[in-house]
Amino acid sequence: METVIVIGGGASGLMAAITAAEDDSRRVILLERQQRIGRKLLATGNGRCNLTNTGASLENYHGEQEGFAAPALEKFGPAQVLDFFHGLGLLTVTEYGGRVYPLSDSANSVADLLRFALDKAGVELRCACPARAIERRGKGYAVITDMEKLEADYLIVACGGAAGAKLGGVMDGYELLKSLGHKRTPLRPALVQLLTAPEYPRALKGIRADGELKLLAGGEVLCRGLGEIQFTENGVSGPAAFDISRTAAQIGEGGELSINFFRSLSPEELRSLLLHRRETFPALPASELFTGMLHNRLGRMLVKYAAIPQELTLARLSDIQLENAARAATDFKLKLLGTEGFDKAQVTAGGIKTTGFNPETLESWFMPGLFVCGELLDVDGDCGGYNLQWAWSSGRLAGRLGK
Repeated sequence: METVIVIGGGASGLMAAITAAEDDSRRVILLERQQRIGRKLLATGNGRCNLTNTGASLENYHGEQEGFAAPALEKFGPAQVLDFFHGLGLLTVTEYGGRVYPLSDSANSVADLLRFALDKAGVELRCACPARAIERRGKGYAVITDMEKLEADYLIVACGGAAGAKLGGVMDGYELLKSLGHKRTPLRPALVQLLTAPEYPRALKGIRADGELKLLAGGEVLCRGLGEIQFTENGVSGPAAFDISRTAAQIGEGGELSINFFRSLSPEELRSLLLHRRETFPALPASELFTGMLHNRLGRMLVKYAAIPQELTLARLSDIQLENAARAATDFKLKLLGTEGFDKAQVTAGGIKTTGFNPETLESWFMPGLFVCGELLDVDGDCGGYNLQWAWSSGRLAGRLGK
């Protein structure tokens, strides 16, 4: 009987173990360093578990080796992931932007069903059992834990990345694979809050708005994010911020953010709205220029940002002042100071170099029988269910053991 050891009880490791155990002739052992499996999984989507995204495609993924994720995504894409979970009895709902959640609105539903699937498949689950070292043994591997030395014909490493230390983010996987000759790229926090000069965010703390967020350096647009923007005590968060955070972490202090709070309107349409506001309510103070269009506190801040005296009535605002207000609302600038660290990041950008693995199987090119999947590899996705999709896709492919 072949023995398969899976290191890591996160999303990709769970999928890999369940897949490997579909062959009844195999003994599958799953090692998890924490007291329970799937802790990061339980925190995804603010506890709702953004299971996948129906529009997931290669363009949503990043890493040094462009296109590496393609085979895994093609063989086990969003439709196959949903078929898998529906087959376990999970009911789902698809929301804006193709985001898929369990109908229960609880990540526990996903974790429970995966646990049931592990039990049914006969996977031997060993929690609070970290892998301390890996040794090559003949054609197989030996995994050293605090309690014993386990031998396996196949080894799947799915330890996850450095992000979210409180939920289980560790450097273990990088060190274990380094001992076997695999190298990694530089690591950066991704899907994480942006830190900015605090003056305006602090005054806007708690406000959410829809918009387009651009990251600039030297006047050049490096990347952009669309959707919800959330202001915090010391910066900007939300899906739009998360989508540009991997690049923001790379450039650090020195960049600049530009926010357009009217991304669905042309400059002419916004100008027309402001002219209409001036004509309709000439006696209103300038502070009410954006009332009904934006959150009141945000609207007043934009008037201040545009250097318009708030005590002026709308009737006294010149066309140039209205133009300045429109510019403030479509090009609201904040100085970038960097990002929060790995502790608050949802994903790790960078990881084990994918050039060391066959993209068709996720098997090591120079260590036969060694497979790696999930966040540990240098593949990270955009915000919106794409990273869990990669976990399922890569875990499924690795669990097939090249078969």
